Amino acid sequence: MSETLLKVSNIETFYGPIQAIRGVSIEVKQGSIVTVLGANGAGKTTILRTISGVLDAERGEVSFQGQNIGGLTPDRVMRQGICHSPEGREIFPFLSVAENLMMGSFTRNDKDEIARDLEMCYGYFPRLKERAQQRAGQLSGGEQQMLAISRALMGQPKLLLLDEPSLGLSPILVTQIFEIVKRINRERGVAILLVEQNAHIALKTADYGYVLEVGRIVMEDRCAVLMEKDDIKEFYLGQKDSGARGHRRWKKKKLWR
Repeated sequence: MSETLLKVSNIETFYGPIQAIRGVSIEVKQGSIVTVLGANGAGKTTILRTISGVLDAERGEVSFQGQNIGGLTPDRVMRQGICHSPEGREIFPFLSVAENLMMGSFTRNDKDEIARDLEMCYGYFPRLKERAQQRAGQLSGGEQQMLAISRALMGQPKLLLLDEPSLGLSPILVTQIFEIVKRINRERGVAILLVEQNAHIALKTADYGYVLEVGRIVMEDRCAVLMEKDDIKEFYLGQKDSGARGHRRWKKKKLWR
């Protein structure tokens, strides 16, 4: 059985006086893909920001490889082996593609391995090699997403945090990018924590899933099991087999969890 790589225990995170995360606990095992599903504003991005050190949890603990990393700055979290591909990509638009990728390796000084990892990224995303000297701000949305994922890979992650990689992309590009995400997991052994609104592709990609509603985890299970649950089918996969009765049941669940 795989060992636990990341353990988030009862974290509570605030934006000023507003509580965004309410006692969330999740685990990611070595070599696995875990997804967090939820609507806009549910708190998915806040979880990733708390793990990566952009935000500090007021309560609870984030441990990585058995060590408490709560309170570490983002660069120190990255040095531990957690790399974050953020929502909205957040590339450096006036730097070239190659310069953006090198920014992902700023914590490293192993030049030969950096060069090999650069070629690895170009292997996964050949379009980036074609545009290596082009300004990143001139790339299409799909190319910018490829760049954001590759920049995170340049940090040699043990755990890759992916925030809404399908956002704003065509269905064809979404399929292509998620196929590469699965290859990265399979070929590099990188564990992935995926935040995604596209529940169908997230559940097909991940091994285990959590459902987040208004800052709380309301459901968790293996993705194959979640895909068969009536509530997930109706509210996340667009299948309305359970009808109005299921809608009332889900509303009640959200109210009392």
